[in-house]
Amino acid sequence: MVQLFSGVGRMFMKKVLVIVAIGFLMIGSYAVGRRHSTRPVVADPGARRILYWVDPMHPDYKSDHAGIAPDCGMPLEPVYADSVSVSLNSSAPAAPGAVAIDVDKQQIFGIRVAAADRTSGAQHVRVLGRVVPDDTRVYRVNMGTDGFVKSTQGDAVGTFVKKDQKLAVVYSPEFLNVAGGFLSATERTQNRGVPESAASFQGIAGVQNWSDRLRNLGMSDMQIEELTKTRRVPEDIYVVSPVDGFILERDIAASERFERHSQFYRIADLSHVWIVADIFSSEAQNFRPGTVAHVTLTNSGKKFTARVSDVLPEVDPTTRTLKLRLETDNPGFALRPEMFVDVELPVSASAALTVPLDSLIDTGREQRVFVERTAGVFEPRPVETGWRSSDRVQITSGLNEGERVVVSGTFLVDSESRLKSGQAEPKTAPLDKVQPKSDSEPRMTAGTGKVKDAACGMSIDPAKATAEGHTITRNGVTYYFCSNRCKRNFSAQPEKYLASSPPGHRP
Repeated sequence: MVQLFSGVGRMFMKKVLVIVAIGFLMIGSYAVGRRHSTRPVVADPGARRILYWVDPMHPDYKSDHAGIAPDCGMPLEPVYADSVSVSLNSSAPAAPGAVAIDVDKQQIFGIRVAAADRTSGAQHVRVLGRVVPDDTRVYRVNMGTDGFVKSTQGDAVGTFVKKDQKLAVVYSPEFLNVAGGFLSATERTQNRGVPESAASFQGIAGVQNWSDRLRNLGMSDMQIEELTKTRRVPEDIYVVSPVDGFILERDIAASERFERHSQFYRIADLSHVWIVADIFSSEAQNFRPGTVAHVTLTNSGKKFTARVSDVLPEVDPTTRTLKLRLETDNPGFALRPEMFVDVELPVSASAALTVPLDSLIDTGREQRVFVERTAGVFEPRPVETGWRSSDRVQITSGLNEGERVVVSGTFLVDSESRLKSGQAEPKTAPLDKVQPKSDSEPRMTAGTGKVKDAACGMSIDPAKATAEGHTITRNGVTYYFCSNRCKRNFSAQPEKYLASSPPGHRP
């Protein structure tokens, strides 16, 4: 019995010792954990803190966690605190509308910067020209009496005709009386004998008077000479071409009656033609008469030399531009009326501070560029401009030489600047609320409520273009533009853009 109780006691003691040992181990572990938790945590120097995630295609969409962009399905990209803090680190305060874009994003969006520098005044301006006939070489053929047309031949519009080529045969009784008087005067003059006598001179004057009356009625010199030789009064009168040229208009037909001074044909000598181009009134002083320009026929690549003859005083009521007129010879009749050609004109202007034309944002109310204040930080800067060439614009104030400005991707930087500065964008009316009034107006892009820029072809918000003054009304049709530059290009060359994208064409 004593042995039994002693065995139980030993087992009990072992269990107690085990329990006590486990308790000490738990207490020790808790103490060690408390001690380590009170030590400061040292961050990994290579770690970067993420502020938020953005949609790579639409940076204005932000999220507080990683994921997928809802519109394009692309993974959201992180924006790190150090990139923003470094970009915005500057001693000068950030201007309103300043925007920070890291280098990687600049490469993705094609944003480039370049320094503003002084360029020489020798520039070339390219404009679109339109070929028109030389007004001094356009002839209108008509008759000075009543009658009817017996027949016509080889007189279709566009036909090339030679001088004195017969185009039509007409009849008019008035020719008979005048032709008879001409023959009588001619016969009397020939029978007077000595040409030096006073009577002889009077006879010659009488013949000249009758021949002038025949010309006034519409008889050609060729037929008057024929009348002198044959000495027979003709029943038929020939309508002939007064010059080598092309028939531009034809207003008669066989068996048709005509009245006095009715126009039969309009014929143009196209061996020498005019070229007209639209220019702004501020540019007119750069194109003096005699300035030599280079003309290129777009389709064939043929080149011509033209000279500025005048700047016409009339202002186009729609585009508010002037007409520049040039003259050029036309060998082989390669230049035809209403053809479009490229005209390159030299412009002499004083050397000045300039930037690429793509750098300029022209809202109609102000002009501005985006200056790189520090690496990756761009601020809008109001500027004033002077002369413009085909690819550069003069900056008269607001910018210093050597300052770096955005020269590519300016529109994207401007859009981001507007978002950052909190400028409200005009809301787009629903597609079913904005419809073209007729088939001649620019149509909406289905499902977007946007229209096509008449110059660059980009889809734009018509309400925004209207609010910023980027519209032109031409022949009752309103055209919308993404910027003043596109508006200006369209104003200078409306025929070019309408030919490639007529009204009503869907973007």
